[in-house]
Amino acid sequence: MQGFALYPFDPPGDVAALRTDLRGWLAMNQPQDDVVARANCWASFDPDFSRALGAAGYVGMTLPAQYGGGDHHPLERYVVIEELLAAGAPVGAHWIADRQTGPLILRYGSEEQRERYLPGIAKGELYACIGLSEPGAGSDLAAVRTIARETTEGWRINGQKIWTTGAHFSHIMLALVRTEEGSERNAGLSQLLIDLDTPGITIRPIIDMAGHHDFNEVFFDDVLVPHGALVGTRGQGWKQVTAELGLERSGPERYLSSHALLAALVDAAGPDPDPAVAGLIGELTAEMWTLRQLSMSTAAKLAAGEDPMVEASVVKELGNAFEQDMPRRVQAIVDCAWDGDTDLAKLLRALLIASPSFSLRGGTREVIRGIIARGLGLR
Repeated sequence: MQGFALYPFDPPGDVAALRTDLRGWLAMNQPQDDVVARANCWASFDPDFSRALGAAGYVGMTLPAQYGGGDHHPLERYVVIEELLAAGAPVGAHWIADRQTGPLILRYGSEEQRERYLPGIAKGELYACIGLSEPGAGSDLAAVRTIARETTEGWRINGQKIWTTGAHFSHIMLALVRTEEGSERNAGLSQLLIDLDTPGITIRPIIDMAGHHDFNEVFFDDVLVPHGALVGTRGQGWKQVTAELGLERSGPERYLSSHALLAALVDAAGPDPDPAVAGLIGELTAEMWTLRQLSMSTAAKLAAGEDPMVEASVVKELGNAFEQDMPRRVQAIVDCAWDGDTDLAKLLRALLIASPSFSLRGGTREVIRGIIARGLGLR
């Protein structure tokens, strides 16, 4: 159940060779963890694996060589990400830095920021988190109230972020803050790159219902960062962050988080499956293929420098529905004990618990549907 052959674009380079090389590398280097770790693997933190992946040239692929990157086409990176997720590789440590922080620094950051942060990202050694949601400003991101005031010493930050994935192991946060006093909604916002070992920052864990520590609260108590922490143009944070969210919402992780369950279902069904199970496998495969085509088409637009916010939101909305429905659909048709010790039972149990969160990360379904509606002129 790994890999695909057709593309909604002209693939650059020798994609087949790229897939073959990566699969060979994974066979030698991927940790053989419990099968459950292979589901939702872009939340699995393994810094040793991230560093090895970076050393092999599979992190920072689209960054310029002068910053330690591979100078690859974005769609070559897409193929690599697709393979890593299908294999269930533990890519969570470097995930956000590689997916969006690095490209945003390259696009909007200063030369000093590029030289300071991009080489570490490309090595799989520097990890980032996103400082967006706040109490009272989660789904309504324009209600951000964390304040950054410019002083002679630098930027003084006070406020709180919440639901911050990976803050407890990240080195930097790219935070959306309100820099213009008296501003409201999406005006007066800027982005700051904040080193998380700066005095005045407190990180507290949020433990989810499965007992996992992925999310955090982050508090800023009169935190001082240098003037050079500003990314891009002051007051243009809203424009910058919406471009960043296009990268976050449209990738293959939006339909491959539950892929391990589909692979386990195929294995458990065997060569002569029950007709109902065979029908479900066919339905899920066809839906995944459609989502893949949508995702890759959106990736092609991003690679061309476009800002396909509506398309990215469609991928996220439909992908979330697919990933959340899959465990329920499997449970409804397969005789599988809740406390069973087969791969299928373990994955089904884990994803029934974890999948409700899939529609929260990157924007709730209500927010995403609002973006789609506005983009289509429906509101």
